[in-house]
Amino acid sequence: MQSQIHIDGRRAMLVCVDSSEKGVWTGRYYNSSLKKGESFRSLVDFLMKMEKTLDQMHFPQSFSAVRRFTQEEETELIGASNEECQTGKAATFLIRILFRQNASWQGSILWLEGKREESFRSVLELIFLMNDALNAQKSAEKK
Repeated sequence: MQSQIHIDGRRAMLVCVDSSEKGVWTGRYYNSSLKKGESFRSLVDFLMKMEKTLDQMHFPQSFSAVRRFTQEEETELIGASNEECQTGKAATFLIRILFRQNASWQGSILWLEGKREESFRSVLELIFLMNDALNAQKSAEKK
């Protein structure tokens, strides 16, 4: 039986990574503002979809406008209970994005399987922390 994790607040994103083969991450993420989980097929896909979700929520508000070649249509988000929340096959993270400054994210990440929490000051640092946890999880499974 899988345990259910309820996400409270718009700042928290539950990220379920199902695989990280050869540096390509796949999985889903959930937020209380999303009707259902949003799937991703790569790290870039994950980051772009997360940024779009944050922009649509207008929370946390970005301190700088993103320059684009094209205009993006804005869609309305609908709050949901996220009853489908699960854990990732490779790892599960609870990411709290507190600020979006200097064209990046700042906040904290909780690795649920490893029961460790760290702060991050940029998206790059967030990626390093997640990658470290994924590699640690793989090493633990091999033992």
